[in-house]
Amino acid sequence: MASLIAGGVDCDVHPAVPHLTSLLPYLNDYWRDQVTTRGMVDLVSQSYPKNSPIMVRPDWRPETGKPGESLADMQRHVLEPFQLSCAICNPLYGVQMVFSEDMQAAFCRALNDWLVKEWLDRDSRLRGSIVIPTQSVEKAVAEIERCAADRRFVQVLMLVMGDTPLGKRALWPIYEAAERLDLPVGIHAGSAYHNPPTAVGWGSYHIEDYVGQAQAFQTQLTSLIVEGVFAKYPRLKMVMLESGVSWISPYLWRLHKFWRGVRMETPWVDRAPLEIVRSNIRFSLQPFDAPPEPETLIRLFEHMQSDELVLFSTDYPHWQFDGQDALPEGLTPDLVRKIMIDNPHATYPRLT
Repeated sequence: MASLIAGGVDCDVHPAVPHLTSLLPYLNDYWRDQVTTRGMVDLVSQSYPKNSPIMVRPDWRPETGKPGESLADMQRHVLEPFQLSCAICNPLYGVQMVFSEDMQAAFCRALNDWLVKEWLDRDSRLRGSIVIPTQSVEKAVAEIERCAADRRFVQVLMLVMGDTPLGKRALWPIYEAAERLDLPVGIHAGSAYHNPPTAVGWGSYHIEDYVGQAQAFQTQLTSLIVEGVFAKYPRLKMVMLESGVSWISPYLWRLHKFWRGVRMETPWVDRAPLEIVRSNIRFSLQPFDAPPEPETLIRLFEHMQSDELVLFSTDYPHWQFDGQDALPEGLTPDLVRKIMIDNPHATYPRLT
């Protein structure tokens, strides 16, 4: 495997909320009463079933509690052995699944405040992502502006499978606020499960959901490009988290072909899709659908026509690799440095 270098940035780690009552200190009196009266105890998504092997690497599985709920474990398993300078915390808690706009906004606010007190305040290497209530664009913008006052928040976090294509104009105030405040928008694998996780309905098995995430990223990337998000907000960066990367080149070949054929439909898309991706889109490393031969891997990066697209990540505590083999075999030392240090710092202005 390629050798890790010290001082890297892990762009995707997952601190776990132990249970919903962990957020009670960060809710106001009304919502604390609502949680208690309703007997609400947790908000658990099926994106990572508890006993699925992919949920947590065997040597990272705690004896008690949820994987990822212990800061000491994260320090011991990732921050110290990987010699990281920073790690970006992306809480994957089911606050986006609730249907009430008011409840979703209250839970997002509590989750962000919980992240600050329980994680960012306790380790200076940690940075945060702002979880937003996407059912209400107005409330989402307000939460971005509230949290952005803390420079340790370095991006806005959304799910790839929400309620609508992400390029829709109704969502643009979110992107305006993110660009204005130097916050990339992280689009993370996962679903609010308000809609089927595949384009043809509900599957029978978790593998269908998990594999289908790549198709969702392709759909959302198409929406963002053809709706004109990056023409309107040219400085906006978006990071596809847990999207995979091996699909990028053939997807862009297809999108470019049809953009040329029907570009009169979307005249505001004044650059080729590949150019837009190279300037505005980044992808986290793990899970990396790597070919077995290093030579094929190098060709994959050549097809992408850029060494700036990929950002280092471990996806802690999920099981994507063993030991410290986070980097695929065949990467040159220069490319390792780009992936681990240069690209993250160029993507996230607030890291500096």
